[in-house]
Amino acid sequence: MDFELTDEEKAFHGAVRKFGDRVLRPHERQIDAEGRIPDEVLSEMARLGLLAMPVSTEFGGMGASAVLTELAAEEIGRGDFSMATAVFFLLEAGWGYILDRHGTESAKRAVLPAVCSGKAFLGIATTEPSGGSDLANMRTRSRREADGFSIRGEKAFLSGVDEAKRLGGGHLTLTRAEEGGFNFLYVPTVSEGATTQKFQNMGRMGISTGAITYDGVRVPRSYLIGEEGKGFGCAIEGFTVARTFVSAACVGAAERALETGIAYIKERQVFGQALGKFEAIQFELVDLWVQVEAVKWQCRRAAWLLDRYTLRGDDSHRGEVERAVAAVKLTAPPIAFEAVKRVMMWFGAAGYTKDVGLELGLRGVMSYLVGAEGGLNVMRMILGRELLGKEFLPYK
Repeated sequence: MDFELTDEEKAFHGAVRKFGDRVLRPHERQIDAEGRIPDEVLSEMARLGLLAMPVSTEFGGMGASAVLTELAAEEIGRGDFSMATAVFFLLEAGWGYILDRHGTESAKRAVLPAVCSGKAFLGIATTEPSGGSDLANMRTRSRREADGFSIRGEKAFLSGVDEAKRLGGGHLTLTRAEEGGFNFLYVPTVSEGATTQKFQNMGRMGISTGAITYDGVRVPRSYLIGEEGKGFGCAIEGFTVARTFVSAACVGAAERALETGIAYIKERQVFGQALGKFEAIQFELVDLWVQVEAVKWQCRRAAWLLDRYTLRGDDSHRGEVERAVAAVKLTAPPIAFEAVKRVMMWFGAAGYTKDVGLELGLRGVMSYLVGAEGGLNVMRMILGRELLGKEFLPYK
């Protein structure tokens, strides 16, 4: 692996950082307060090619590598500290890639150009009210019909229920097939028989979270992702890709927190000297920086492995890829949360105010600890399976 970015990657990375500083930072409080990402922000993201970056150019994407997408995720997490824009970005990137790779020509032409131009939303729907990561006990079912599939069931804690109604679009939805196995289907949110409910989160306010109930929703056969009865593998591949970008966004948020903290402890005078001269603070900064730097390169390696194997359709190193991705998803969110929390404490009482702005990141990053794209204990289960073998899984 060459750790040096290419000239193209450096230029793109710089452009996304400028976008974060120029567009996202000035809007992050508005995003948090109003509960939506402004249309002008999405338009600018589309103009820069940031929406569904890995999608092929034929359908409006950049055909971007995982490394390039990971770089963008870092800067978007750094730019919008609330993490709402990062969630929108990584969903489009991860699940746009899956639709592009495994979807039918008809579905790709119907969905992806609008997603890449910011005129439609694309998300993922696997979690159910009765179970999160226990996909084997899924209750949402799909039945094959003459012209497509009929779906009944409920999905919960999925992002973008309001965005898919406001902008158009839908979710790649994992269902248990009545004929056996799992079907992975693209389901437009405004489909007849689909009803939505919005939940109230503590953070990440700029992108909605909620539930969708499917009461005999019908989708055409062309909306099947992958092969009938074999959709589970497509969903797992999508999570592997999306988790890498989640981790990158956490790296960006952690770097933003440390930048804020460094500027403060250089200037803040306590007992006649800068706060940064006290070893208790200085050593804590060093420890945090080392952890963030380590997880950043861990994330970069996961993206490199995706490019080398997964995005090429090569499953020969699947275990290595899944270990790398699960490891970084296990470490990046807690490290980011700890970085934000510790810097808040450097500010004392001021850190608890919205004026400083660190609480914005704390609330946003927390969503990645509790479950987004897989909870931390799920990552431990994946790593335990890879290290010990499937016979050590706690379930059959």
